[in-house]
Amino acid sequence: MTPQDRFYRIVESGLCIGCGLCQSVAGKDTIRMEKAESGELRPRVLGALTEERVDMIYETCPGTRAEGLPEALSSQAPEFDPVWGPYHRLVLAWAGEPQIRHEGSAGGVLTALGRYLLNSRRVAFVLHVKASAAEPSFGERTLSFTEAEVLEGAGSRYGPTAPLIDFDDVLAREEPFALIAKPCDLNAVRNLAHRDPRVDALVRYWLSPVCGGYMPTEAMHRFMHDNRIDPSNVAALRYRGLGCPGPTTFRMRDSEERSFHYLDFWGEDESAWSLPFRCKICPDGIGDGADIAAADIWPGAAPDRKGSETDPGFNSIIVRTAAGTELVEAAVAAGYLAIGEDVGPDFMNDTQPHQVKKKLAAGARLDAIAQSGRPRLKTVGLRIDELADLNGDANNRTQAEGTARRLREGQGREKRPFQR
Repeated sequence: MTPQDRFYRIVESGLCIGCGLCQSVAGKDTIRMEKAESGELRPRVLGALTEERVDMIYETCPGTRAEGLPEALSSQAPEFDPVWGPYHRLVLAWAGEPQIRHEGSAGGVLTALGRYLLNSRRVAFVLHVKASAAEPSFGERTLSFTEAEVLEGAGSRYGPTAPLIDFDDVLAREEPFALIAKPCDLNAVRNLAHRDPRVDALVRYWLSPVCGGYMPTEAMHRFMHDNRIDPSNVAALRYRGLGCPGPTTFRMRDSEERSFHYLDFWGEDESAWSLPFRCKICPDGIGDGADIAAADIWPGAAPDRKGSETDPGFNSIIVRTAAGTELVEAAVAAGYLAIGEDVGPDFMNDTQPHQVKKKLAAGARLDAIAQSGRPRLKTVGLRIDELADLNGDANNRTQAEGTARRLREGQGREKRPFQR
């Protein structure tokens, strides 16, 4: 197998999430993230790949390896739950500024923390994502140096996004920064930390949403078609925010707006969600690698149809590290963050049941993938084997058989992108 064939095996096995770290690792003259025929962000090989470079990609790609907190940090946490992992505190929180709370995707916690970190000069910039100007349903990597720039990225991004395409260039700035990204993107950077000491030296704060996955381009186009929205006429798209969760709003080039309730966009329950294969087998949707992870708190994981635009918004936050604890306390003292009552794992289980199910099932699903002859996603510090034991033999068999069936039906298989 050539280095290029081995590299593309990740994509062809449905394990690529389009984060773009491979472009940073190999260099943009060798690998470049582009929009593929499928509509997804995928790597195009432009130059010669060496075995050594592909080895490094396998060691750092979140499709082949996912790592949570380093053991030195996780061992300091005074609390532990098998599903939710090590933590210092589980507590309700929201942005201290009403505008930020309203514009954020739930309670505005991550936006508020990003703004505080810049105001306090704890970091030089924040690496996060905002809406793409070229592809409204996509996100794009951005560096924010001011509070106003952070606010421009408020609101969830549920489309393809490659936040790590130039991570090496970001590290080359030699300035301390905060990283706000999906859990899988943080997994990638935690992987990279083993190969590049600049990561731990410069990434001062690791922040993440608790993530249920993103919507593939094909599913987004199907939604627009069903609602008579011409993709070429969409000038901007806001997935949520301006309430909790707030509407999903398409703004057309003639300034007309079409808005939909969150449940009409995604579906009434998890069974209706359209997700990439990699998201369905994700071993870490809860931000195991973050200092702080922020979650929605709807009972049963579904918002009420009434009042989503007038709900002021709340998050639950998982504070995993001492650095996260200190940041929360400082942001509260400065008025950027407000906190409510402490909660526990039972509260998290009730408000994020799909995360519990996915965490328990991950081991069996990953084993089924390996038995099919595809690469098995290696996990470190995510408790996958222990949770599989808790899931029980009968549940594990059901999950493994379901995954094997989906693989036989062709799910998770991708054509090699950019082939003539």
